[in-house]
Amino acid sequence: MIAVRKLAKYAAYAHMTVRNQLAYVLDFLIRSLFLLVILFIFFQLWSVTYDGVGERQIAGYTFEQMIWYLAVAESVILASPKLNAKVEAEVKNGDIAYQLIRPASYLLMHYGSYMGEASVRVIVNLALGSALAFLWFGWSPPGINVPLCLLVMVGAFTVNFLLTMLISLCAFWVEETRGLDFVYNKLLFTIGGMLLPMEMFPGSLRAVGEWLPFQAVAYFTAKTAVHADVSEALRMMAIQWGWAALLACAAAFVYGKGVRKLNVNGG
Repeated sequence: MIAVRKLAKYAAYAHMTVRNQLAYVLDFLIRSLFLLVILFIFFQLWSVTYDGVGERQIAGYTFEQMIWYLAVAESVILASPKLNAKVEAEVKNGDIAYQLIRPASYLLMHYGSYMGEASVRVIVNLALGSALAFLWFGWSPPGINVPLCLLVMVGAFTVNFLLTMLISLCAFWVEETRGLDFVYNKLLFTIGGMLLPMEMFPGSLRAVGEWLPFQAVAYFTAKTAVHADVSEALRMMAIQWGWAALLACAAAFVYGKGVRKLNVNGG
């Protein structure tokens, strides 16, 4: 019963964030127009690529699947809240000291807020991306890929939150963490499989990517959306939550070290 009450407390953070974000849906729609520009550019690039290769499939992806893959991958990445700037500001301004006296976990509080904001953003992004894809390829009835993709997406945002939080908590020791966040995002773009499915990577690079957590964010979600397979989705979710458990322990450790340093330095 106590555990349920604690979970409800953090769910309330998510609910409150969703309500706040819904007040600015029009702003999200305007900012999400950037997604349409990116997809249009990719549509042109990949149409030329498939025409030049002269094959219906490249690495197991048809042209339509490749565009859908990019639409989902871009939607997930663009929907991820800017946690880095928020945590860094709290540490720099000393606002984190007020968070410490609250009867709530700092990490879980941010997790609830992060997931609430991400849910609103990704719905808007997917709606715009899907509308554009439908204009290109016409209507295709959704199948089991939709619920599987949503389940994998929860793990994707969780892993992304924990990785970003680890970077953000470095603000306890360094002045700026934006450089680290920039490098992390570029890893998501490349070895994380956002720009290209990992099936298209050279063998050695793909082998390295499969041992890193970056694939669990964009690649897993986008692949599930276009190649729906229950057993494969379960394998991906097992990898995601395995990384999530490991990263959660690492984030709790780093946070504890940072708070002790804050207390020693007097805030």
